[in-house]
Amino acid sequence: MNKGLYLYCIRAKTDYKFSAEGIDGGKIFATPYQNLEAIVSEVSLEEFGSEEIQRKAQEDLKWIKEKAQLHEQAVEEAMKKGDEILSIIPMKFGTIFKTKEKLVQTLKKYYSKFKKTIESLAGKQEWSVKAYLNRKVFEEEVKKVSKVVQEKEKEIAQLPEGIAYFMQKQIDEATSKEADRALQNYTEIFFETLEKYAEAGTKGKILEKELTGKSLPMVSNVIFLVSEERLEGFIKEIDKLNRDYKPKGFNFEYAGPWPPYNFI
Repeated sequence: MNKGLYLYCIRAKTDYKFSAEGIDGGKIFATPYQNLEAIVSEVSLEEFGSEEIQRKAQEDLKWIKEKAQLHEQAVEEAMKKGDEILSIIPMKFGTIFKTKEKLVQTLKKYYSKFKKTIESLAGKQEWSVKAYLNRKVFEEEVKKVSKVVQEKEKEIAQLPEGIAYFMQKQIDEATSKEADRALQNYTEIFFETLEKYAEAGTKGKILEKELTGKSLPMVSNVIFLVSEERLEGFIKEIDKLNRDYKPKGFNFEYAGPWPPYNFI
């Protein structure tokens, strides 16, 4: 069986030993180059070849999901040394070298770039913040302050009861439009508020309920690179957002630290 090396991440050299299982069931180990090391495990090239992975991505999603989880577990373990968070360069799923020599050649070729990236990430962590919204509560709050909706309600209040009933649809449509505008403004405020605590920030995809498992829809998904000395303030600000905006229907959840996929 032909064996290759599956690359999880690159980091500064340490003496840390792995407990996580490799993506192909084998041991995870380090391949050093100067003061860096590549975190790898052996894999079958027949099973993990680029064409085979592409085929499985279309035909065997269960296999892809299981292997992606093992990949992520290895990357997350490589990032942690006890309570310490190490700077790493995580690799995308399916990064494979056919020989150790080719891996070392890559480490040599990009050594300066890898070293500079790891140094720039030192003392920084990636955190995600997701906001979910109770739309019904939010629209009721919008009604209280929207002059457009209030004017329509006054107009309908002067109509006969039968006609007013059918005109209610106009209020509902106006409320929905006003809520959409307000929501866009709020999500920008949330991002700008948290960005003040971060070295960098970016916006992620809005995930459907089927993926989040939440009863409320996601309305914001933002990711930040936060320095360790500002992390406490960052988390306190998220807690404050929860307190201040819960009456309007918002709920915030944060998670991390994650491998810095979004900032390399």
